[in-house]
Amino acid sequence: MPSNKSRNLGATGLKARRRPDDPMQAYDALPSPLRQWLSQATLPWSPTSAKRVWTRARAQGLSVEAALQTLERAETKTLSRGR
Repeated sequence: MPSNKSRNLGATGLKARRRPDDPMQAYDALPSPLRQWLSQATLPWSPTSAKRVWTRARAQGLSVEAALQTLERAETKTLSRGR
């Protein structure tokens, strides 16, 4: 049986990428609101990619809620490319 990750990517036509770091350790180090968002995300984000978007949004002075909305927009944009 394929994993959720492969089924999610198969539905979008996007390619899976391998990461050299330990994804669980990177995930555990993320801020709580970002971990919660990732647990509900449509795509299987890597902790590194999610943190990059999160950090950039927060550095721009965005609130936690606005940073999460930035992630939503990025995910929507990625999904639209895969179709």
